[in-house]
Amino acid sequence: MKEYKRHLVTAALPYANGPVHIGHLAGNFLPADIYVRYLRANNEDVKFICGTDEHGVPITIRAMKEGVTPQEIVDKYFTIINDSLHQMGISFDIFSRTSNQIHHDTSQAFFLNLYEKGLFEERESAQFFDEEKQIFLADRYITGTCPKCGNENAYGDQCEKCGSSLSPEELINPKSALSQSVPIKKNTTHWYLPLQHYEEWLKQWIIEDHKEWKNNVYGQCKSWLDSGLHARAMTRDSHWGVAVPLPNAEGKVLYVWFDAPIGYISATKELTPQWSDYWCKEDTKLVHFLGKDNIVFHCIIFPAMLKAHGGFVLPNNVPANEFLNIEGEKVSTSRNWAVWVDEYLKDFPEMQDSMRYTLCANMPETKDNDFTWKDFQDRNNNELVAILGNFVNRAFVLMHKLCNGKVPAFHLDQKDEKDDALFEKIVQTKKDIETSIENYRFREGLFSVIDLARKGNIYLQDKEPWKKGDDQIAIDNCIHMCLQLTANLAIFMNPFLPFTAQKLCRMMKVVDRMLAWEHGGSLKLLQKGYPLNPPALLFRKIEDEEIALQKEKLSKGSQQATSNQTQVTPTASLKETISFEDFDKIDIRVATITAAEKVAKADKLLKLTLDLGFETRTVVSGIALHYTPEEIVGKQVSVIANLAPRKMKGIESNGMILMAENEAGKLIFINADGGAMNGSQVK
Repeated sequence: MKEYKRHLVTAALPYANGPVHIGHLAGNFLPADIYVRYLRANNEDVKFICGTDEHGVPITIRAMKEGVTPQEIVDKYFTIINDSLHQMGISFDIFSRTSNQIHHDTSQAFFLNLYEKGLFEERESAQFFDEEKQIFLADRYITGTCPKCGNENAYGDQCEKCGSSLSPEELINPKSALSQSVPIKKNTTHWYLPLQHYEEWLKQWIIEDHKEWKNNVYGQCKSWLDSGLHARAMTRDSHWGVAVPLPNAEGKVLYVWFDAPIGYISATKELTPQWSDYWCKEDTKLVHFLGKDNIVFHCIIFPAMLKAHGGFVLPNNVPANEFLNIEGEKVSTSRNWAVWVDEYLKDFPEMQDSMRYTLCANMPETKDNDFTWKDFQDRNNNELVAILGNFVNRAFVLMHKLCNGKVPAFHLDQKDEKDDALFEKIVQTKKDIETSIENYRFREGLFSVIDLARKGNIYLQDKEPWKKGDDQIAIDNCIHMCLQLTANLAIFMNPFLPFTAQKLCRMMKVVDRMLAWEHGGSLKLLQKGYPLNPPALLFRKIEDEEIALQKEKLSKGSQQATSNQTQVTPTASLKETISFEDFDKIDIRVATITAAEKVAKADKLLKLTLDLGFETRTVVSGIALHYTPEEIVGKQVSVIANLAPRKMKGIESNGMILMAENEAGKLIFINADGGAMNGSQVK
């Protein structure tokens, strides 16, 4: 395995158009922080980089809604986001902003490097234009009636009522969100990066050289590459963003997904004069932490940009997480279905580690996972309080009661097999946590910590020092082992629960240096005769009333947001009545999706291979905006098996799968039980 001299760790830049919620924490901030704290404990040279993404349409849309300037929006939410993450213990070396001048300069220099090499394609195309405001309109600046649900306030890229992805051309009665006038089409020029020129290199670099990447990352990249890459515009028409540094580019800015990842570079420049050591030397290990919706940008577009520029290191790994749902539903900022970090900190002061613990235990590392307030309460009360807090409290109480408040001696000649077994568990736990963190399995690492505390409770219960009477040697040995275990727990939990680790340090009257990883696995962390402080409460119980209040708050917030929106009309009226004989002609069968891939040059289509039991078929389905190919392989579906074949994008489709639409407008599989035989009829 290659040895690295330094580490560069990034967490995806949050948009400065609103606060952060716990899905952001679980998705990229918390795993990145655990990883960085572990590296620091190992005395590694590491820089942890992040900041707010302050350009792009979401910022200007928020400014329009609040009747303020984009700068006022980013100033407001930068402070909220920065404070929230800092209070949650996310230990950035720098949390910067893409509105800073150093970022504008760095992004423009990067663009000019590619431009002067002749790597961009200059293209003219017709886009929507507001004649009254004299401005080209991004999709989000165009509103109209949704053709799917009838919502009169749909955007040009999405209807937030039914969740359907749209294009401005699909809107009924489109109008400019800036002036309410009807937009026209007008030609405009932009600079495109021909990603197809980097396709073969990306295939080698990802598909062949990084097979160790997580399945969701590897699979999504492979799907994109197998479908073929195309040129992508790296500029936009706008007055908010990084100006395109060309004389003929008035009113044009860099595409936000061109300038945002460069924010990692500019923030490192802002942090240290030695920034190039971390970005340009091959003995640097670069790791990006992010959610699955950012995989393509960090694994395909940004690496292609770095390759085109030259001289930069490429990411060693991109351990992207899936999504965290709330109470069984997807997070929705538009309807306020989220747990906001700034509000949590107000409602549960001094309980950062309770949330960190719950989010890590439920971290969506391989699939979407769910946060519930009941689970939060149970994990806090039944694991942190009853296992970890209980063990530490008992050890300290007994030390003060039976050993005069000082670390007792350990009588080596009187140790037994239970002492040896506990020591072996401490040593093995250290190894297990190392393996887990270094392979980005943070849930697994956390479970090792809590399991060690559980073993401590069992050891203490088996030894029963309170029953030893005058056998002080037996008492001393037991309490000594428990205190050494507590010190090891502080070291092992520090990446995950840093606030609790600090509490333990204060109780043990030791300095932070004791938390160095090299000290873990030792029984010599606390010296004989050293006086320790009385036990302090590590965690408090969470009462049912508090959880009920949070669930009510979540529900009321969502209802309020929904009530502020216009009512959704039915997605479609009932079709005309048919006879039973007409229905009886339809042959609906159960099938399993055995393979899926994107259809080239068709954003909405997936090519599916279906196993009907008696034969295999190809069906083209318009579900690519709702599912990635890798997440539907293995699912059972209902398919109309006697539908006449139809060619779509040159592919003959033999059938149609049946799906339903949920309240958010997402297509869902209606053959959910998955217990039927392939080929059986649906009656």
